[in-house]
Amino acid sequence: MAVKIRLARAGRKKAPAYRVVVADSRRARDGRFIEILGYYQPLQDPPKMDVDVDKAVSWLLKGAIPSETVRSIFRKLGVLKRFHEARAPKNCQAQQTDQQPSA
Repeated sequence: MAVKIRLARAGRKKAPAYRVVVADSRRARDGRFIEILGYYQPLQDPPKMDVDVDKAVSWLLKGAIPSETVRSIFRKLGVLKRFHEARAPKNCQAQQTDQQPSA
């Protein structure tokens, strides 16, 4: 089962609001989903976004693939940075701190 993190449309006509959901890639855009991670409201000024970062990182670690728009939202909220930090081995992080010159 290919799992994706993508947007599911909500809201009314001409006033879109989206939920950031984890869903099977074979399901319809607004179809059944596994879990809601947050929301995105593009018509607000500035656009309003909220995502449960811990849940998002756990799904990314499990292999869920974000869509392009969700990847952009995650980048702005710092989710991808936390994902890369969580994915890096602990000994690599220790080596990087040892290599930095001390003044």
